[in-house]
Amino acid sequence: MTTLGTPLSPSATKVMLLGSGELGKEVLIALQRLGVETTAVDRYDNAPGQQVAHHARTITMSDPAQLKALIEAERPHLVVPEIEAIATPMLQELEAAGVVRVIPTARAARLTMDREGIRRLAAETLGLPTSPYKFCDSLDELQAAVDGGIGYPCIVKPVMSSSGKGQSKIDGPADVQKAWDHAMSGGRVGPGRIIVEGFIDFDYEITQLTVRALGADGQIETHFCDPIGHVQVSGDYVESWQPHPMTPAALAESRRVAKAVTDDLGGQGLYGVELFVKGDQVWFSEVSPRPHDTGMVTMITQWQNEFELHARAILGLPVSTALKSPGASAVIYGGVDATGIAFDGVDEALRVPQTEVRLFGKPESFIKRRMGVALAFDADVELARTRAKQAAARVKPRAA
Repeated sequence: MTTLGTPLSPSATKVMLLGSGELGKEVLIALQRLGVETTAVDRYDNAPGQQVAHHARTITMSDPAQLKALIEAERPHLVVPEIEAIATPMLQELEAAGVVRVIPTARAARLTMDREGIRRLAAETLGLPTSPYKFCDSLDELQAAVDGGIGYPCIVKPVMSSSGKGQSKIDGPADVQKAWDHAMSGGRVGPGRIIVEGFIDFDYEITQLTVRALGADGQIETHFCDPIGHVQVSGDYVESWQPHPMTPAALAESRRVAKAVTDDLGGQGLYGVELFVKGDQVWFSEVSPRPHDTGMVTMITQWQNEFELHARAILGLPVSTALKSPGASAVIYGGVDATGIAFDGVDEALRVPQTEVRLFGKPESFIKRRMGVALAFDADVELARTRAKQAAARVKPRAA
């Protein structure tokens, strides 16, 4: 039996989120609906999640001393990493000492923040199909990897980055230097190691949301959401839809791969597993041990969205991945570089039938910063995609 306390009382169940952007904000809302006392941590003040949590804290989460001091002072029952740029070795140390439980595990948080760690686990330890790859520490090593078998075209990414930062495609020799420079500028911790991947001629890519939750017998059970199709530009999600049609064989293989990775990483909670698919073939790409940006579509498609599934799973509660309606999402970009922006056209966006809009409340806008998302539902996924994009296009951010 799971017992949940009352916020701001001695019995409170306390959860701390490390990273409080738009995904963390929705997790915090889901936790609060279950009576959890929440602390939102971010690198800047007034992050979206900090606007809705019981407590807001601002620190440099990649600084081990700051992270340790905060966790020891606050003493949450659970620490939930919602971004990658965290001092994960410190989380491992605190978890090993019994100070806190990390979601899904501190090892999972550490492995998945580094593309090298998770790629070697998937390909070399678990033997899962992936694109051919090499890790490189210099421009010369990158050129040698391309010439030595990776070939053209190929993809270059920093081993530590998020939302497509530093990622580019190399179509020929003239692109190598440019790709290296772009990767060096886009890494999460500054210049460093990169991965170069052979290009897979896939039909489509999906996100397989995978939930590890306690069953009635107290044992971990794995649940799968319907596959989510998505479009990415330079590695950054711009629209998604659910369900994405797949052959039975491809769907079964996608879930086999997702279960193999998440079983190894362990713990409780929701994982976003990214996969490439061609016909019945499936290749592992990446995994996030937390709700996925493409999964924002579940706010309109599922009875329990990905944030509610994560909250329930980490608290030891039952989950349901049942689909409510097919639907789609489309990103609303900032369009301007400004602090404190206003949004025109929200009324016009919501006049598109069967749509919703979520504005994240980010205090600063950039031209390509994700500031909101439009959602649409319809039995016809393609119609839902069209409506989501129409609604997104009607929202006009401007400098206030």
